[in-house]
Amino acid sequence: MTNPYAFTHALCRAPAPSAVNGIRADGGPDPDFAGLAAEHEAYVATLRDLGLSVEVLPPLDDFPDALFTEDVALTFPEGAILLRPGAPSRAGEIDHIREALAARHPNLLEMTTGHVDGGDVLRLADRVIIGLSDRTDRAGATELARLLDRLGYRAEVAITPAGVLHFKTGCSLIDGKTILAVPAMRDCPEFAGLEVVLTPTGEDGAANILRVRDTVLVGDRWLATQAMLAARGVPFRPMATEQIARIDAGLSCMSLRW
Repeated sequence: MTNPYAFTHALCRAPAPSAVNGIRADGGPDPDFAGLAAEHEAYVATLRDLGLSVEVLPPLDDFPDALFTEDVALTFPEGAILLRPGAPSRAGEIDHIREALAARHPNLLEMTTGHVDGGDVLRLADRVIIGLSDRTDRAGATELARLLDRLGYRAEVAITPAGVLHFKTGCSLIDGKTILAVPAMRDCPEFAGLEVVLTPTGEDGAANILRVRDTVLVGDRWLATQAMLAARGVPFRPMATEQIARIDAGLSCMSLRW
């Protein structure tokens, strides 16, 4: 197995103006498009500053959620897998990313049954966890596990707690042996053998951090989480995510990394 966050490349997609109408579970205000675009640009710039080669695909106005490239595919050094997103409105995104992935990953596999959102897939150092949710069903998880096995990755299927949109909405890697998780996920049996660090009180939204090489990207609003990372000696960069969060997204959603 390779280091789960030793990335050298990333694939992003610029947000379209329609992104302000992106899917959200609980309503709430629309994001400001200028602010959303600025957050995305800062995210891409940060990945590049951390040493990644980042390619940005053009916006797709017909697909408001298409900037969240992680939900439609998985990318590894050994190959890539096209997923089947759980929201019907996102199904057409697959045809718009297939060619770009095939150009970068000659070993391109594709799901043909069930549904999986990439936001429900957590890659660890020794295995991959697929969380069942409203967007990821068991048929899709079973199909994805089979495809992961072809790339040399062992998969486990977990239950995403009620009230947590995606598995990675509630947990992320701090490092190869440490998970940051919301309290509702503290007893996830698939975390056995790992240290589970809980999000500070009132900062459940901080759980979707993104480890890139030696640095953790974290939402700039989550000051207690930043203090916790600093106390652990973890290098981090605060990132603006206020507009992205209005359409139920976070830091891992906006790129495919390998």
